[in-house]
Amino acid sequence: MMKRVNNKGMHIFSKVLLLCAASLASVVHAATYELPPEGSDVVGAIATVTASFDDTLIDIARVHGLGYQDIVRANPDVNVWVPGEGTEVVLPTRYVLPAGPRRGIVLNIAEYRLYYFPEPKGDDPGVVMTYPISIGRMDWETPLGTTTVISKVVNPSWYPPQSVRDEHAAEGRPLPRVVPAGPDNPLGDRAMRLGLPGYLIHGTNRPAGVGMRVTHGCLRMFPEDIRYLFDYIAVSTPVRIINEPVKIGWQGDTLVLEAHPVLEAPPVDTIDEPVRDAPVPDEPTRDEPTRDEPTTDDAVVEGKDALTYVTEQFIVATAERQGRLDWSLVEAAISRSDGIPVAVGVGIKNAATSAASE
Repeated sequence: MMKRVNNKGMHIFSKVLLLCAASLASVVHAATYELPPEGSDVVGAIATVTASFDDTLIDIARVHGLGYQDIVRANPDVNVWVPGEGTEVVLPTRYVLPAGPRRGIVLNIAEYRLYYFPEPKGDDPGVVMTYPISIGRMDWETPLGTTTVISKVVNPSWYPPQSVRDEHAAEGRPLPRVVPAGPDNPLGDRAMRLGLPGYLIHGTNRPAGVGMRVTHGCLRMFPEDIRYLFDYIAVSTPVRIINEPVKIGWQGDTLVLEAHPVLEAPPVDTIDEPVRDAPVPDEPTRDEPTRDEPTTDDAVVEGKDALTYVTEQFIVATAERQGRLDWSLVEAAISRSDGIPVAVGVGIKNAATSAASE
């Protein structure tokens, strides 16, 4: 299939390759990067791969730990279904780590990406694992907030709520009250229940949709990704769900910006809720929901534009270290919003104040 990979930029700590349980021919790429030192925020490297005649961008994305939006935005001039033999395809596998604590699971909805920061063992260096995800549709938003993993389920059953059953019935695809584990179950064969009632991180029986805005609020992963991650995640692992279409961080003395399109209808913020520790493997699940969902009409959230996110992220990045942005570079990156990190500013040494523009 893919004939050549050319790495650029930073050193990738490791690519963990596993065989899928379903097929010995399938390969799992668990992207694991050594955490950069304190004050640095960028991991991974941009790469390119040469497509063969029978590749699609979706095939290439899955093999390299990317989702649909990742690969399409980074290759706007390449045909999704027929890239063409010999076409160079950009792999946007360089990331600015989300701002905030590097612990547990961080789900960046705007980025369609999950980051997992396992607890280091002994003197081992800290690492981050990262995977593409699907998120909730505009009428079934994935909420924002902090919670924990409260249970883990192998081969979960799906109890579709009445609203989802009505939707399917209207489309001529009626659903039963309970969908057992198997090929027709949209939860796949692994699910991790969150403390936000009714929400899950789970697999899927439609992997081509990973990296899209297609769920009823839950977070979907490639089947091979969640199988791999499932064994690492413990019950009570903290989970933080954020909406950061723009991320700014440091690489050496350089400010690096990673921009994604702003979601058309922003997710709803939730309050932190107490959770129960006792897992209930076959209680009703979302996508999933345990109850009918509010639509965006039920909770209106005023959206922010991309430059507002830039300002917020710049303030966070320069809270303890002063820097200056080149707004021409910022605006160019925002215009592309291709998810590829680029240099947009520099640190200021021995300055009394930090300027966001010149």
